[in-house]
Amino acid sequence: MAGGGTRGDRHLLVIDRDNWILFETGGTQWNPDLQRWEANCGAVFDLKASERRPEGWTSTDAAGLAIFPGLVRYDEVYGSNAEIKHAFRFTVDGVSGHVWPASHDAPTGGALPLGARLRLKKLVNGQDPAMRTGDPNMRKIFVAMQRYGLILADTGSDMYITGTMDDRWDNDILNPAFNLLRTSDFEVVQLGWGEP
Repeated sequence: MAGGGTRGDRHLLVIDRDNWILFETGGTQWNPDLQRWEANCGAVFDLKASERRPEGWTSTDAAGLAIFPGLVRYDEVYGSNAEIKHAFRFTVDGVSGHVWPASHDAPTGGALPLGARLRLKKLVNGQDPAMRTGDPNMRKIFVAMQRYGLILADTGSDMYITGTMDDRWDNDILNPAFNLLRTSDFEVVQLGWGEP
């Protein structure tokens, strides 16, 4: 669960591995009096299917997308030599409407719609931005940003890419690496890809 306590989004993500179902809640907290978890919103995703949520529906993300598939996961970065093969979710301070596959608006006013796809450019001023870091694990994240991109999922801090809650992450490695990238290093790939 991200952001413990009573502040923040307090997302709780649970995967039923036997039935391939993802449960995501927001505003989640333990009620000691009733001895149970409680949340102010939730969504259920069938991991065997790829259907988009109905138009107008949100989830625990403003865009109506599942959170888990877009997280940078520690085991993908450090636990395998294989490349990371998915886009990452990110947030910006303000958004303007939504495009497919997002299904919901967050009326905060901004440049990009929820569901917008960005990609780290292959070359910036003649150089590969993925090579700015000497850390091969951070480079793996950057290469995934070049191949699979980012998808705008919610409002929050500008260009904030979310990872799983894991005590093994080392912010003394992550923060300097991510600070090597600028917003101008990314390009908009498509607005509304796959739209019916």
